Amino acid sequence: MRRQHCVLLAPARESAEAKGWAEERLQAIVLQAIAHAADGDADTAQRRLGEALALAAPSGFIRLFVDEGEPMAHLLAAARGLMPAYVDRLRAAFGDEDALHQTAASVRLLVEPLSARELEVLTLIAAGLSNQAIAARLFLALDTVKGHNRRIFEKLQVQRRTEAVAKARALRLLPDHR
Repeated sequence: MRRQHCVLLAPARESAEAKGWAEERLQAIVLQAIAHAADGDADTAQRRLGEALALAAPSGFIRLFVDEGEPMAHLLAAARGLMPAYVDRLRAAFGDEDALHQTAASVRLLVEPLSARELEVLTLIAAGLSNQAIAARLFLALDTVKGHNRRIFEKLQVQRRTEAVAKARALRLLPDHR
Protein backbone atom coordinates (compact mmCIF):
# COMPACT_ATOMS: atom_id res chain seq x y z
CA MET A 1 0.00 0.00 0.00
CA ARG A 2 2.76 2.45 0.87
CA ARG A 3 4.39 2.22 -2.56
CA GLN A 4 1.12 3.53 -3.90
CA HIS A 5 1.72 6.81 -2.07
CA CYS A 6 5.03 7.30 -3.89
CA VAL A 7 3.35 6.57 -7.22
CA LEU A 8 0.41 8.89 -6.49
CA LEU A 9 2.67 11.80 -5.54
CA ALA A 10 4.66 11.80 -8.79
CA PRO A 11 1.81 13.21 -10.94
CA ALA A 12 1.07 15.87 -8.31
CA ARG A 13 4.69 16.98 -8.40
CA GLU A 14 4.80 16.94 -12.20
CA SER A 15 1.60 18.95 -12.43
CA ALA A 16 2.90 21.56 -9.98
CA GLU A 17 6.17 21.79 -11.95
CA ALA A 18 4.32 22.17 -15.25
CA LYS A 19 2.12 24.94 -13.84
CA GLY A 20 5.04 26.72 -12.18
CA TRP A 21 3.56 26.31 -8.71
CA ALA A 22 6.74 26.43 -6.64
CA GLU A 23 5.20 25.92 -3.20
CA GLU A 24 2.99 23.04 -4.33
CA ARG A 25 6.01 21.43 -6.02
CA LEU A 26 8.00 21.80 -2.80
CA GLN A 27 5.15 20.28 -0.76
CA ALA A 28 4.97 17.33 -3.15
CA ILE A 29 8.73 16.73 -2.84
CA VAL A 30 8.49 16.83 0.96
CA LEU A 31 5.65 14.31 0.86
CA GLN A 32 7.63 12.12 -1.54
CA ALA A 33 10.54 12.10 0.91
CA ILE A 34 8.26 11.00 3.74
CA ALA A 35 6.55 8.36 1.58
CA HIS A 36 9.88 6.86 0.47
CA ALA A 37 11.08 6.78 4.08
CA ALA A 38 7.86 5.06 5.17
CA ASP A 39 8.39 2.55 2.36
CA GLY A 40 11.88 1.77 3.67
CA ASP A 41 13.68 3.44 0.73
CA ALA A 42 16.05 5.59 2.80
CA ASP A 43 18.30 6.55 -0.13
CA THR A 44 15.48 7.98 -2.24
CA ALA A 45 13.96 9.61 0.84
CA GLN A 46 17.25 11.41 1.52
CA ARG A 47 17.56 12.48 -2.14
CA ARG A 48 14.04 13.94 -2.06
CA LEU A 49 14.78 15.61 1.28
CA GLY A 50 17.92 17.12 -0.27
CA GLU A 51 15.84 18.50 -3.16
CA ALA A 52 13.31 19.97 -0.75
CA LEU A 53 15.99 21.55 1.43
CA ALA A 54 17.69 23.13 -1.59
CA LEU A 55 14.40 24.65 -2.73
CA ALA A 56 13.23 25.73 0.73
CA ALA A 57 16.45 27.12 2.22
CA PRO A 58 16.64 30.40 0.26
CA SER A 59 13.22 31.38 1.59
CA GLY A 60 13.90 29.94 5.03
CA PHE A 61 10.81 27.70 5.13
CA ILE A 62 10.39 26.07 8.54
CA ARG A 63 6.65 25.44 8.99
CA LEU A 64 6.47 23.34 5.81
CA PHE A 65 8.75 20.76 7.43
CA VAL A 66 7.48 21.04 11.02
CA ASP A 67 3.87 20.49 9.90
CA GLU A 68 4.84 16.99 8.73
CA GLY A 69 5.54 15.97 12.32
CA GLU A 70 7.46 12.96 13.53
CA PRO A 71 8.14 11.36 10.12
CA MET A 72 9.94 14.55 9.03
CA ALA A 73 11.76 14.82 12.36
CA HIS A 74 13.15 11.31 11.77
CA LEU A 75 14.17 12.18 8.21
CA LEU A 76 15.99 15.30 9.39
CA ALA A 77 17.71 13.39 12.18
CA ALA A 78 19.09 10.99 9.56
CA ALA A 79 20.15 13.80 7.19
CA ARG A 80 23.93 13.56 7.01
CA GLY A 81 25.74 16.23 5.04
CA LEU A 82 22.56 17.82 3.70
CA MET A 83 22.77 21.57 4.33
CA PRO A 84 23.79 21.16 7.98
CA ALA A 85 23.04 24.71 9.15
CA TYR A 86 19.52 24.67 7.67
CA VAL A 87 18.87 21.14 8.96
CA ASP A 88 20.01 22.29 12.43
CA ARG A 89 17.49 25.16 12.28
CA LEU A 90 14.74 22.74 11.25
CA ARG A 91 15.69 20.23 13.94
CA ALA A 92 15.70 23.04 16.49
CA ALA A 93 12.16 23.91 15.40
CA PHE A 94 11.18 20.33 16.28
CA GLY A 95 12.75 20.80 19.72
CA ASP A 96 15.85 18.71 18.99
CA GLU A 97 18.11 19.50 21.97
CA ASP A 98 21.43 19.08 20.10
CA ALA A 99 20.30 21.39 17.30
CA LEU A 100 18.98 23.93 19.82
CA HIS A 101 22.37 24.04 21.54
CA GLN A 102 24.27 24.40 18.24
CA THR A 103 22.00 27.25 17.10
CA ALA A 104 22.18 28.97 20.49
CA ALA A 105 25.98 28.71 20.51
CA SER A 106 26.16 30.41 17.12
CA VAL A 107 23.92 33.24 18.27
CA ARG A 108 25.96 33.73 21.48
CA LEU A 109 29.08 34.37 19.39
CA LEU A 110 27.56 37.71 18.40
CA VAL A 111 27.76 40.60 20.84
CA GLU A 112 24.21 41.53 19.86
CA PRO A 113 22.20 38.77 18.17
CA LEU A 114 20.31 39.36 14.95
CA SER A 115 16.57 39.82 15.28
CA ALA A 116 14.17 37.48 13.50
CA ARG A 117 13.53 40.16 10.85
CA GLU A 118 17.27 40.74 10.37
CA LEU A 119 17.78 36.99 9.89
CA GLU A 120 14.94 37.01 7.37
CA VAL A 121 16.57 39.92 5.46
CA LEU A 122 19.98 38.22 5.66
CA THR A 123 18.51 34.98 4.27
CA LEU A 124 17.12 36.92 1.30
CA ILE A 125 20.47 38.68 0.81
CA ALA A 126 22.10 35.24 0.75
CA ALA A 127 19.56 34.15 -1.87
CA GLY A 128 20.84 36.99 -4.07
CA LEU A 129 17.88 39.36 -3.82
CA SER A 130 18.45 43.09 -4.23
CA ASN A 131 17.31 45.55 -1.57
CA GLN A 132 14.36 46.45 -3.82
CA ALA A 133 13.37 42.80 -4.24
CA ILE A 134 13.67 42.22 -0.47
CA ALA A 135 11.47 45.25 0.18
CA ALA A 136 8.84 43.90 -2.23
CA ARG A 137 8.99 40.36 -0.82
CA LEU A 138 8.66 41.51 2.80
CA PHE A 139 6.29 44.41 2.11
CA LEU A 140 8.75 46.93 3.56
CA ALA A 141 9.94 50.35 2.45
CA LEU A 142 13.31 50.34 0.72
CA ASP A 143 14.76 52.56 3.47
CA THR A 144 13.62 50.03 6.07
CA VAL A 145 15.51 47.26 4.28
CA LYS A 146 18.59 49.47 4.07
CA GLY A 147 18.30 50.10 7.82
CA HIS A 148 18.15 46.35 8.46
CA ASN A 149 21.23 45.91 6.26
CA ARG A 150 23.10 48.55 8.27
CA ARG A 151 22.27 46.84 11.58
CA ILE A 152 23.16 43.40 10.19
CA PHE A 153 26.54 44.71 9.03
CA GLU A 154 27.17 46.34 12.42
CA LYS A 155 26.24 43.24 14.38
CA LEU A 156 28.31 40.94 12.16
CA GLN A 157 31.12 43.52 11.99
CA VAL A 158 31.34 43.46 8.19
CA GLN A 159 31.28 46.02 5.38
CA ARG A 160 29.64 44.19 2.46
CA ARG A 161 26.72 41.89 1.71
CA THR A 162 29.04 39.05 0.65
CA GLU A 163 30.99 39.35 3.90
CA ALA A 164 27.75 39.31 5.90
CA VAL A 165 26.60 36.12 4.17
CA ALA A 166 29.99 34.42 4.60
CA LYS A 167 30.20 35.32 8.30
CA ALA A 168 26.59 34.27 8.93
CA ARG A 169 27.30 30.91 7.31
CA ALA A 170 30.46 30.51 9.37
CA LEU A 171 28.37 31.19 12.49
CA ARG A 172 25.78 28.68 11.22
CA LEU A 173 23.08 31.34 11.09
CA LEU A 174 22.42 30.50 7.42
CA PRO A 175 22.42 27.24 5.46
CA ASP A 176 25.69 26.29 3.81
CA HIS A 177 25.95 27.29 0.16
CA ARG A 178 26.25 24.22 -2.04
